[in-house]
Amino acid sequence: IDMFNTLVVSQKLPIFSISGEPYNQLLARIAMQAEADVIVLGGMGLKYDDFLYFKKTLEEGGALSKTVMFIHTAADPTVECIKIPDMSLAVAEQFALQNKDVLVLLTDMTSYADSMKEIAITQEQVPSNRGYPGDLYSQLAARYEKAVDFKGNGSITILAVTTMPGDDVTHPVPDNTGYITEGQYYLKGGRIEPFGSLSRLKQNVNGKTRKDHRALMDAMIRLYSSYKDTLEKKSMGFMMSKWDEKLLKYGELFEKEMMDLSVNISLENALDLGWKILAACFDKDETGIKSELISEYWPNK
Repeated sequence: IDMFNTLVVSQKLPIFSISGEPYNQLLARIAMQAEADVIVLGGMGLKYDDFLYFKKTLEEGGALSKTVMFIHTAADPTVECIKIPDMSLAVAEQFALQNKDVLVLLTDMTSYADSMKEIAITQEQVPSNRGYPGDLYSQLAARYEKAVDFKGNGSITILAVTTMPGDDVTHPVPDNTGYITEGQYYLKGGRIEPFGSLSRLKQNVNGKTRKDHRALMDAMIRLYSSYKDTLEKKSMGFMMSKWDEKLLKYGELFEKEMMDLSVNISLENALDLGWKILAACFDKDETGIKSELISEYWPNK
């Protein structure tokens, strides 16, 4: 997804977001750069503009020819919404059994849960927490657990948006989702939040990318954390030291060049860019990275 967030084959991950964040734009960007044979998009409660955006972006990016879409718009009947994940995953399973690596993108699972709630109320079922049906966890798990790596065949990887009403992570839908999936991404302020986001399987693959990946990633996040502390000091009127000035320069470059969702570059280029940003802001001995990696990858001025 970017240098700091890895989506592993056969993983299931949610994107926790609030309404208004560009989560559909993020899904479209991931669809364009994913190393997948087939992309299955399941849209639930989509605005028609969002559907047209997906179609246009995938077409311009050359990914539409390998994409299957199941779209339920906000104007469509509620009962049709609850069919979207099942149809998307059934098609994904067929392709995976034909030795294809399939990426399933679902947006938005809270709309799916709300549709289940509406139907359960109509059927006069006994409601559970906040009116949702008592089997909410089982219903979500039955879909997410379709993520699989078939031995000798293909795989299914699931990335699903879950909007949090009122930015409340204890809401039943994100709360139950967190027990099922292998981590989560938080989308805040138009970017993936680096501190709350977690992909529990990324350590399995980061060492198989480029040998500087893990060390560079850890160093950049650590320095970004220091930048956040410096911002707080600055807002409180503390005097800025030379180190603080370096951190402020680094933080601005880091957010603009690496965290903005419009940045769409390969992992190799992202790693090279990371080294350039560090070299533009710090001396070699200020990064905390092993000297052997610095001697190999530190850019020449």
